Amino acid sequence: MILDRFNPPSGQASRFARIKLALVERLGQDQMPTSLLWAALVGLLGALATVAFRSCISSLVFIFTGQHGGLVEAARHLAPVKRMLWPALGGLAAGCVLWLERRIYGRDAGGDYMESITIGNGDIGVGKTMMRSFSSLLSISSGGSIGREGPMVQLAAMLASAIGRFTEIAPPRRRLLVACGAAAGITSAYNAPISGAFFVAEIVLGSIAMESFGPLLVASMVANVTIHAIFGYGPLYAIPAFAAADIRQSLSFVALGLAAGFCGPVFLGLINGTKRLVERVPLPLPLKLAAGGLIVGIISITAPEVWGNGYSTVNEILGGHFLGPALVSLLIFKLAATTSTVGSGAIGGVFTPTLFVGATLGALASQILAFWWPAGAPPLEASTAVAMGAFLAATTQAPVTSILMIFEMTGTYQVVLPLMLACVPAYMVVRLLGVPSIYAAAQRAKALQARALDLTAQTVAAYLRPDPPSLQANDGIERIIAAFATHRFQYLYVVDDSGLYRGAVSLHDLRQFLADFPEGTPERQSMQAQNLLAKGLQTLNADMSLEKALAVFTHHRGERLPVIDHDGKLVGAAWKTDLMLELQERLGRNR
Repeated sequence: MILDRFNPPSGQASRFARIKLALVERLGQDQMPTSLLWAALVGLLGALATVAFRSCISSLVFIFTGQHGGLVEAARHLAPVKRMLWPALGGLAAGCVLWLERRIYGRDAGGDYMESITIGNGDIGVGKTMMRSFSSLLSISSGGSIGREGPMVQLAAMLASAIGRFTEIAPPRRRLLVACGAAAGITSAYNAPISGAFFVAEIVLGSIAMESFGPLLVASMVANVTIHAIFGYGPLYAIPAFAAADIRQSLSFVALGLAAGFCGPVFLGLINGTKRLVERVPLPLPLKLAAGGLIVGIISITAPEVWGNGYSTVNEILGGHFLGPALVSLLIFKLAATTSTVGSGAIGGVFTPTLFVGATLGALASQILAFWWPAGAPPLEASTAVAMGAFLAATTQAPVTSILMIFEMTGTYQVVLPLMLACVPAYMVVRLLGVPSIYAAAQRAKALQARALDLTAQTVAAYLRPDPPSLQANDGIERIIAAFATHRFQYLYVVDDSGLYRGAVSLHDLRQFLADFPEGTPERQSMQAQNLLAKGLQTLNADMSLEKALAVFTHHRGERLPVIDHDGKLVGAAWKTDLMLELQERLGRNR
């Protein structure tokens, strides 16, 4: 520490020691600054991971097609035969990688980031994630109708998990670190820092509290700044400014939200039904992905716009380039291509295809209203953007995230009020229908089963931090002062030569002793750690339940308590914040 670099004259040593210890006591041991620093690092690494993935996509698109630019533009320049075959060949290669990954790691080893946060310990397998990401890279760059955000988020979360394992932090904080990585990945994929943090808090963690939301925001902010420094700034979807909605147009937005609430479950049913159907087909996994790619290729002969996640096509819809029957055809083709790609087992995200479907529905609604009810028809760009948000709210059941996401991706404030009018009705319809979220259904069910609010099932041993800073019973006063100045704790534990726990020295008591007995007094010279032991400090046992540990912490004002084993030896320390994060997560899972 900087404070330890000073060597004051001997006559001022006692005063300097008291000042130094007073600063330590004032600074305390708040873990929020440390959590924010780790979140910032995760945000930076997560953004760089998504940059690398995007660069790989661009390189493979050029290798596959010989074209620079987006997938739709590349598809339009290809001959029809190549346009049909490339998705099939890419699906075959992606399937081979995925088949090899399953042979090596199995189906369940090192689950995805949602699983590692909700029911795991924040551990994500590096090898499994890299192979699945490579499979996804092959599917996306060969024209598969799937989003790139899935592997981007997974890669960012994997890096966060690796940092958590390397630093050996407790499982609750490791899960929070993985959540920060996910927020950084979403932010980098969509240029949406606020909604990136809200997405993880609302959908994955299930609660918004500053202990977790603060680090999520920091990770998202750092990721966003990094992306801007590399690619510059600009909204993903460009829409022109439009006038504020009147009463009739507001009613149209509400109706649009209600319609999205009913259409969302249909979209989910198509995807889930296709998955179940493909699972029953007796074909090897590579051939299933090749078949899904072939369907996309056949469709793209007529509609090359179905290639990829559809960013460029959505911008064309917002610009009014597709009208009437062309929009209907595009919607049908995109639904077929997406269900074929996702249903075949390809790895990727469905977030962006969801936005695509919402955009086409919104543009269709605007044109239909313009014909039947011109006075209540909202502008096409407004209807398209609002339908994207409403459809997203219907499939994710996260209306706040959906509103923020569309606002940040368009950069247009005028869209916020119409989004509120549409997203809330869409969410309410889906909840009344009882349809599960596209993201949270399986994970939420597992979480309720495996992480029920049973505070007696988990023991303190799962949350202790080993090797806490400690003093020997016969350590003198100068050694005690130096230890407190180095470690910045309110209590330092005292052990004897055999490692048995003897008690703890309080920083407050030490400061009072230094004030009562100046340097040179016999009491100060003979003082040892075993003579300064604090009274009333409780201990935890390694096999104590989480419920009992939280009860003990309610009577302790500090952040840590010592953990001892059956023999009375000091084995580590438990932190109140770790236990509270665990409790917060379990409450969020059981809302």
